[in-house]
Amino acid sequence: MPSRPLGVALIGTGFMGKCHAMAWRNTATVFGGAHPRLEVLCDTPADKAHDYAAQFGFARASDDWQTAVVDPAVDIVSITTPNGLHRPMAEAALKAGKHVWLEKPMALTFADAQAMADLAAAHPGQVTLLGYNYLRSPAFQAARQLVANGAIGRPLAFRGVYDEDYSADPDLPWSWRMTLAGGGLGVLGDLGCHLVSQMVALMGPVVEVTAMTQIAIASRPFAEGPRAVENEDSALALIRFASGAQGSFATSRVARGRKCRLQWEVHGSDGSLVFDQENMNELWVHRAGEPGFTRQLSGPEQPDFAAFCPAPGHNFGFNELKIIECRDLLRAICGGAPARPDFAAGLHIEQIIHAMAASEGQPVKIEESLHETA
Repeated sequence: MPSRPLGVALIGTGFMGKCHAMAWRNTATVFGGAHPRLEVLCDTPADKAHDYAAQFGFARASDDWQTAVVDPAVDIVSITTPNGLHRPMAEAALKAGKHVWLEKPMALTFADAQAMADLAAAHPGQVTLLGYNYLRSPAFQAARQLVANGAIGRPLAFRGVYDEDYSADPDLPWSWRMTLAGGGLGVLGDLGCHLVSQMVALMGPVVEVTAMTQIAIASRPFAEGPRAVENEDSALALIRFASGAQGSFATSRVARGRKCRLQWEVHGSDGSLVFDQENMNELWVHRAGEPGFTRQLSGPEQPDFAAFCPAPGHNFGFNELKIIECRDLLRAICGGAPARPDFAAGLHIEQIIHAMAASEGQPVKIEESLHETA
């Protein structure tokens, strides 16, 4: 953790902007070290930025992100804006000598993500981190350790689903999220990339995908009349991993009744693991010779749990994951363990989801040079 306060600029005040703000305000309380300086909050219009700067505890407000990212008082830029702004903002921050914490997905296209990763590689002294906060769950970290330690033998198969229903209502108005120019990929960029991040972290790199996508609701109401939906509502894929293991993948933003069904299983030669984000404080473990699964409740013996609470079974939450992610970023800036997934590792996630979008039922190979693990 840093011994001196680092200056932060936050761009964006939506759901994830608030998550970042809470993380910046609480990381030192939980993990120690110097409290960061919350220097500038940026959003439009200006009065909105001023209101949220006061609410989130930032010293200044601005409606000019270009000025915010070059501010000499700023060391780190948090970017929580719509997807189409990710590349220009991240690149401007890197060129200004700042560290970058960027919400997923990296960018609109794989070419954009590649350009961002190349620029980050040209600035090795600056840390980048993508906002895959589900990787920080104590239960998930415990699962990852079990796989790495061989507790379930050789991983043979992965089955994963991430479904929500936030777009299931056909009367939901059209928005930028449903366009290629504003949102890029649809559910693959919004939800599916989270599942891919966990899949790669558990199973290793992907070498081939065969996928189908669907636009379930072709148009949405808008003030001037219905507008076309340009990106996918759901996707299904078969996966081949570099290890020889296989996998299945499904994601939907129109799955009625599903709220945060980020659910996966890993089948190994000597056991299995099962996890569901809607019950994020439980990991189910089976080992060969046992009659069934054992429920492991999250507790202080799992990574990072004890920093928040000394007692097992006292549940973790979504925002706590963001605090751990913030800690990882600060630790990497101070020369500790690298923050993952950075832009280099995130590029493998981007290639997988864009390969799924392009597959149309045909196998797509994943370039070996991008086999970075999350």
